[in-house]
Amino acid sequence: MQITRFTRRAFVALTTATLSLGAPALAQEIDSIHFLIPGGAGGGWDGTARGTGEALTRSGLVGSASYENMSGGGGGKAIGYLIENAESNYGTLMVNSTPIVIRSLTGVFPYNFRDLTPVAGIIGDYEAIVVNKDSPINSMADLLAAYDADPGGTAIGGGSVPGGMDHLVTALVMEAAGKDPRNVKYIPYDAGGKAMAALLSGEIKALTTGFSEAVGLAKSGEVKIIGVTSDERVDAFPDAPTMKEQGINASFVNWRGFFGAPGLPADKLAAYQDVLKKMYDTPEWEEVRARNGWVNIYHPGDEFLSFLEEQEKVIGALMKKLGFL
Repeated sequence: MQITRFTRRAFVALTTATLSLGAPALAQEIDSIHFLIPGGAGGGWDGTARGTGEALTRSGLVGSASYENMSGGGGGKAIGYLIENAESNYGTLMVNSTPIVIRSLTGVFPYNFRDLTPVAGIIGDYEAIVVNKDSPINSMADLLAAYDADPGGTAIGGGSVPGGMDHLVTALVMEAAGKDPRNVKYIPYDAGGKAMAALLSGEIKALTTGFSEAVGLAKSGEVKIIGVTSDERVDAFPDAPTMKEQGINASFVNWRGFFGAPGLPADKLAAYQDVLKKMYDTPEWEEVRARNGWVNIYHPGDEFLSFLEEQEKVIGALMKKLGFL
């Protein structure tokens, strides 16, 4: 499908950071950064913000980092807060990802990425479908068989609103498997942590989530990853099979990056972009990146804005095709 080609092409075009594990200690460049996280603890936004803060502070590039989880409105509450309190939040970076494009298209909130200051896209994260460790489902073939036998009883959850990213990826995968994505029972949750809790409690049969969100629980044996939307197996958890090797021609990678308040002064914007770029060359970042299975990107400022505008066009067209718009 078009979005599959777009994401693959777009991420090949992005510059992959060259990592230097022998880099010397870096001089502190920013005293502190406050990270605003539009969802609850345990989700992909939360992990990205805290992982970035960990790497920046441990490497010495930033003196200290603080974090604030602000759930609500599919991320809209945090975006509205940042816009409405812009001048007092120039020391804040808000993490976001593909849903900021999707949710503005669907009207979940009245704002979009143009109302903020795009700072930089920094990573890509594949999506995964996972099941509870005790589930009789062990592969995508098993999930599809369960769905065929009882579509209404085979609910798939996600940490996004109906028509949001997890829902969209679920639809992509199911359509590629030959099913009508509009008939799939999708259960939305507010962020990945709550969605994972629903899976572990047996409330849903399967969960579509960020690969990095699933890796830790998969390694501890709490969940089984039955399919990943990568073209090849990911080193962070090579036991997880791809969709493609199971005969489902679907791939997807979700960018994650940071936004500042509208009107962010140019010198502050440049400082944030510079420190994020330098972060890639630190062993502290490589440790964070590797354990999460993230893809390194660096897509600053105007490049980031152009990327978002192109994604808006492609995803909008796909959502109309699938009946989400």
